Amino acid sequence: MALHTALPIYKAAYSLFDLITDLAKNMPRDFKASIGGKLRDELVEILVLIFRANTAREKAPHLEQLIERLQVAELLLRLSRDKRLISTGQYARTVELTQSIGKQAGGWRRSATSPAS
Repeated sequence: MALHTALPIYKAAYSLFDLITDLAKNMPRDFKASIGGKLRDELVEILVLIFRANTAREKAPHLEQLIERLQVAELLLRLSRDKRLISTGQYARTVELTQSIGKQAGGWRRSATSPAS
C-alpha cells in the first residue's frame, strides 16, 4: 500500500483543493461562504476519501462516495462559472483536474471491484 499522499489521484485532488481555496478567497462576499465554502468542504472530503480508500480492504464504497463528491464539486464549479464568480480560464483548469481525478477514481474502482481483486 502506497502512502496516500504519494498517489497521483491525491496530488491532483490536492492541486484542485489549493486552486479552489484561491478561487473562493476572491469570490464576492455573498458567495464566498456558500459556494466557496461548500467547494472547500467537498475537496476536503474527497481527500479524506482517497485516504480511506487507500487504507481500506473494501475500496469500492469509498471510491463511489469520492466520485459522488466530485460530481457535487463539478456542479458548484459550473455554477461559479455561470455566475461569473470565476473566469473561463480558471474553470478550464478546474475541469482538467476534476477529469483527472474522476478517471483515476473510476479506474481504481473498476480495479477494486474486478473478480481478480
